[in-house]
Amino acid sequence: MTNITEDFILQILKEVEDPSQSKDIVSLGLISNITVKDTNVAVTMEVPVYRGASMEPIRKLAQEKLLKIDNVTSATVVVTAHENKKTKSSVQTNDEKIEKVLESNVKRFIAVGSGKGGVGKSTTSVNLAIALKLEGYNVGLLDADVYGPSQPRMLGVSGRPASVGGDMVAPLQNFGISLMSMGLLVPDDTAMIWRGPMVQSALTQMLNSVAWGNLDVIVIDLPPGTGDIQISLAQQVNLAGAVIVSTPQDIALLDVVKALTMFQKANVPVLGMIENMSYWSCPDCGRVDHIFGEGGVKAEAKKRDIELLGEIPISAEVRKSSDSGIPIIISEPQSIQSKNYRNIAKNLIKSIKLDEEELV
Repeated sequence: MTNITEDFILQILKEVEDPSQSKDIVSLGLISNITVKDTNVAVTMEVPVYRGASMEPIRKLAQEKLLKIDNVTSATVVVTAHENKKTKSSVQTNDEKIEKVLESNVKRFIAVGSGKGGVGKSTTSVNLAIALKLEGYNVGLLDADVYGPSQPRMLGVSGRPASVGGDMVAPLQNFGISLMSMGLLVPDDTAMIWRGPMVQSALTQMLNSVAWGNLDVIVIDLPPGTGDIQISLAQQVNLAGAVIVSTPQDIALLDVVKALTMFQKANVPVLGMIENMSYWSCPDCGRVDHIFGEGGVKAEAKKRDIELLGEIPISAEVRKSSDSGIPIIISEPQSIQSKNYRNIAKNLIKSIKLDEEELV
């Protein structure tokens, strides 16, 4: 008969890893309380408030581990969130007025755009940001899709950014990525019914009123199309280049041409194109189906003398990982999608000349 003690429970929980930090939840100090009563076990995990949503898969796994223990008839794992006071930082004078806020130094900006929605641009953006981080760079992610911000969900963060003095706020972080998104500032069910000037003002604030800190690169997840935000970015930010995401089907490529033309007119270098949902490979028999057509992006890239950065196959796991807040490059690092994202990131590093000695 297994002797159920707190120490034994801790040993079991050490088998549960937080993918964002590559350490187990016990070593990270996330376990705040363990209660054992007869054959019933209750565990409390305490995390920063912005990580509350992303902890659900980890909480579920921990609970499943405990339920497998001999003689345990019930197990409950609860996640509680708390404000991390360390995220607040400012320098004050004797009269308690803010004299200085955190300064930002961002070396490069890369825009990820598409001609139309629904091609996987946001999924590509978050996985590329993490891929750049895995290459050793300090990375930020700006969700510039004001009308449909999805990056908080994909990166597994929630809560409001903390003030760092004056009108400055700190970005939220997960998987080593600093994130700012309109989705962190308004409720999920609130529609952004804004005209052009308000959208441009929101974008300006997310760029200039966020204490990004010292970053090697910020990946900007653009909204689809060629509207106000794209034009404003080209005017406000010295973009190192843009990456265009598209599916291979003709109807998507029609709008890609407009995006390419817009960046060219704005004198923004197009670093390359990514064919997303390139094909589907049957996990049982290995048969490959080109659901949205074959080679469309490759042909368009060749026609316009633009580099084809990679072809990402469609997969249910990509969708599941995005919905769960643990991008596939973290949840399944050996998948073909993850390997392709890593290769694309390496090519982008060369394209924007982000050399090793420039690391912050």
